[in-house]
Amino acid sequence: MKQLSAIILTFNEEIHIRRCLENAFRVADEVFVIDSFSTDRTVEIAKEMGAVVLQNKWVNYAVQFNWALDHAPVKTDWVIRFDADEYLEDDLIREIEEKLPQEPDDVTGIQYHLKVKFLDKWMRHASPRVILMRIFRRGVGRCEVRLMDEHIIVSRGSVKTYDGAFVDHNLNDITWWSQKHIGYCKREAADLLNIKYDFSSLDDSSHVAGQAGAKRKLKSSYVGKPLFLRSFLYFLYRYFWKLGFLDGKAGFLWCFMQGWWYRTLVDIFIYQIEHRCGHDAKRIRLYLKEHCGIEF
Repeated sequence: MKQLSAIILTFNEEIHIRRCLENAFRVADEVFVIDSFSTDRTVEIAKEMGAVVLQNKWVNYAVQFNWALDHAPVKTDWVIRFDADEYLEDDLIREIEEKLPQEPDDVTGIQYHLKVKFLDKWMRHASPRVILMRIFRRGVGRCEVRLMDEHIIVSRGSVKTYDGAFVDHNLNDITWWSQKHIGYCKREAADLLNIKYDFSSLDDSSHVAGQAGAKRKLKSSYVGKPLFLRSFLYFLYRYFWKLGFLDGKAGFLWCFMQGWWYRTLVDIFIYQIEHRCGHDAKRIRLYLKEHCGIEF
């Protein structure tokens, strides 16, 4: 018995959902699709393929995922989180099947490596090396409520790292990708402003396992660097120091779009807010609430 249930959050994922479900059913006894009232064929395809579909109004990722944990009739010992544009590599599937049933009770989380495909090309150098926890024991893991970069955290036990990898391979075009990241811009800016002005304790990294916590500490260091210069230096780091240029044209676009363009947009938004509000934390906090719908 696989002893594993998958949870996938969706909204208009017709382009990805079939690939994701075929992959998820290779490791999971049951798959739960939590849909935010898609207007395409996402729900129809998911039901055809045997997934249990529940629908709930979208607030943010953490709220939706935790709603799934509270309302999906999961009966297995373990839960695995998928995004609709992700899939597990064969080596990881075999590793999960072999190792997961043998894990001792004190192991409550499993993390593994992320690989990225952008414009159908592997980002072997351009994408940072990331290890994420995506499998956890039922009743022990929750999604932390944050503006950006939400991670699963476990309330007890230890986290083990598997050797295999999962793949983030979005099939939408660059226009979709750009619009999505423009949508992220305000939340990322608010996240950085929160670190700088200490609106709340959402940025505590002490409870986050492994590399995710270390990355969050580096983000605190990034906040102290000059606006606009930091995004340029980050691009140089990704493209030259980390050898992103070896990934060809797609590698340049990935480093430029994700490492420079997006982070420059974030800095523009921060500059605009600080220009209008000065460096007054109360005014900035009020601005974020009134103009961005972001409340701390």
